[in-house]
Amino acid sequence: MYITITPQKLGQTYSNSVTDYVDYLEKENEGLEPTDQEHFFNQSEDQVSKEKVIAEIDNNTAKLKKSEPKFYSIIVSPSQRELKKIANKHDALKKYTRELMKAYAASFHREQPITVDQIKYFAKIERERTYRGFEKEVLENAPYRKRIAKLENDIRKVMRGELEGNIKDIQAEIKKLQKEAPHQIDGQLITVGMRKAGNQSHIHIIVSRKDATNTFSLSPGSKYKSSEVELHGKKVKRGFNRDQFYEKSEQTFDKLFNYNRNFVETYKGKKTFVKNPILFRILLGNLPTSEKAVALKLLSKTGIRIPSIPTNSAQIALKTFHRLRRGMKRAIEAGSIGI
Repeated sequence: MYITITPQKLGQTYSNSVTDYVDYLEKENEGLEPTDQEHFFNQSEDQVSKEKVIAEIDNNTAKLKKSEPKFYSIIVSPSQRELKKIANKHDALKKYTRELMKAYAASFHREQPITVDQIKYFAKIERERTYRGFEKEVLENAPYRKRIAKLENDIRKVMRGELEGNIKDIQAEIKKLQKEAPHQIDGQLITVGMRKAGNQSHIHIIVSRKDATNTFSLSPGSKYKSSEVELHGKKVKRGFNRDQFYEKSEQTFDKLFNYNRNFVETYKGKKTFVKNPILFRILLGNLPTSEKAVALKLLSKTGIRIPSIPTNSAQIALKTFHRLRRGMKRAIEAGSIGI
């Protein structure tokens, strides 16, 4: 499970209205019959028009400054393994979203617990995802694309008489490189923007910065973690506990769908990898044999190989794990074994 929480983009990318973002989320509906389109939904409604989404988010911004985000975007990307467990079912994803938002509400640290009824949000399921520049497949194909681009430019130069060469020989070299490239879909090199194969369902959630009554602010982007501060002689609870939210998100999925989550799929496991890679290696080594086999299989899909750690050279171990951490971060960002 990979989950991101990002504030509304201000300035050149998005205006103070949610309109541009809603239009962006409607892109998969273009050209589809109304019965085949995906609709926005919330905790109680299954079909919400984009006009209502825009009106309710834009009008729920009382006392917010111009420089403050009016809404947040939560993107929830289940892994291929998780999607397979629920057979990529639309209703299962919708059910999970509604339970997830209960965990979101409960992660705010306030005097009175926040409930999902106090959260104004709208969600939408999308079925497609595209490759991004940092992903392993794009990066490993890059040298081949660079060489092919140069050869294609050479053909143009030969045709203009600026370079001597045999066009057929150059074209043959291009075809050879295209076949040798490590990552392809239907014979085409994987590049930035290409659609991913397989189940790629994910959930976009638009969450208002203000509560449902437009009275007080609920910011998951707060710089404060769950804590207490003294204000006017009184202790006040503040902040949003992201660790709690991420952990509860995966626990909710596991409980709803009886999913057996492996150690390397857990938020705790990946956080340990980033913060303390040597401890991660130890914990991985201590897993039962069957769980360790699944863990190594999941890691291999990201291109990561877990070597043994030299006990007599901390520097070698550290260098090894820095390389693994970079690979793990790419895997998390790609949504393959993310949060």
